[in-house]
Amino acid sequence: MSNSGPDKDFLEFLVKAIVDHPDDVVTKRTVDEMGVLLSLRVNPKDMGQVVGRQGATAKAIRSLLRIVGIKNNARVNLKIEEPEGSTREPRLETPNDGAMQQ
Repeated sequence: MSNSGPDKDFLEFLVKAIVDHPDDVVTKRTVDEMGVLLSLRVNPKDMGQVVGRQGATAKAIRSLLRIVGIKNNARVNLKIEEPEGSTREPRLETPNDGAMQQ
């Protein structure tokens, strides 16, 4: 199992460049028969910047990692870990006052 690679180095470089708390960026690389799995943890305040609007930034990061993987003959997947105390709240389908809308 390798702890470092061009894919992990690239991910760290990319994410640290777009977040406000680069010292809180933690990446973990594991390799198995399915390929390479990169796990990413960032400061809870930076989650919005990493995920982006409707997941656009996360999707772009995954696309770039796939290209790095192809170049190095590896299948690379990214898991963005939801931090404890994340500012993202679940969306409610009904208004807070409990009144039903018709």
